Amino acid sequence: MAYEKPAKWKDSSVKLFPHQVGFTAPPHDFDAAPSDFLRMAPRTVGVHGRMLHVPDYTHKLDQRQKNFGLLEEFVECMANNGADVCAQVGSNWVHASGLGVEGIRDHCAMLSDRYETPFHMAGYAMVEALRDQNVEKVALNACYHDRSWYQGTVGFLQEAGFDVVWAGNFVDQGWFNAQTDVDRCVWCFDESLLWDSFDYVADKAPHVDAYLINGMSNYRRPSDGLAQRPVHHTEALEGRLGRPVIGHDTALYWRVFKTLGITPEIAQGQLLSSLGEKS
Repeated sequence: MAYEKPAKWKDSSVKLFPHQVGFTAPPHDFDAAPSDFLRMAPRTVGVHGRMLHVPDYTHKLDQRQKNFGLLEEFVECMANNGADVCAQVGSNWVHASGLGVEGIRDHCAMLSDRYETPFHMAGYAMVEALRDQNVEKVALNACYHDRSWYQGTVGFLQEAGFDVVWAGNFVDQGWFNAQTDVDRCVWCFDESLLWDSFDYVADKAPHVDAYLINGMSNYRRPSDGLAQRPVHHTEALEGRLGRPVIGHDTALYWRVFKTLGITPEIAQGQLLSSLGEKS
């Protein structure tokens, strides 16, 4: 039997918010995306998060491929509950799936159509954002991602037609001796590393159209230890480097805002600001 989204959600009077967004994230990670998105969104936006549940998950690429079907379960759940758009956090899932760029595009379109609810993946949102901004040459700050993770991202970007001039993680950049040292930080680092690492990448690739940052890393503010993702630092980074800076978090939020037809209320760099320019 073909799926039908509950008819009640077509009646705006029964919705809590005019714009209702559902986020999912990899297992075993308290993801910041719902909080970050809501803080920059208008008051008309409501957000729910539904983490994927895989008890033995250890962040391996083959586990992403094995559990790829859980994304459909998430979209169906959110559609049943009245979401207007669904967003997937976890940049590696697109290349780990083995579907390729066009395969991911088609898969997102299929789920969007089947459950009558637009579905966006962080890894493909990056491709869409770069195309929207007419970016061709990029350098990738792979930060905490190990070599197999970020090489998958590089391959996905190249397949999409982008020239990846340089890519390297925190070990390649010399900030850590081994990937195991990076992993012990659980993707949360001192804020100073964000500035230092981007300076390093810019020195390696000064003539690109944009600087990218992989995944969803976090950086602790010196004043109070608050962990913040790259989206919070995008404007400062762009001023420092003189180029657009686009992370998978920023790209995903941009894609959701674009689908909803609204703009963020807080300035967060060139990509998100472009929504207002094109509205």
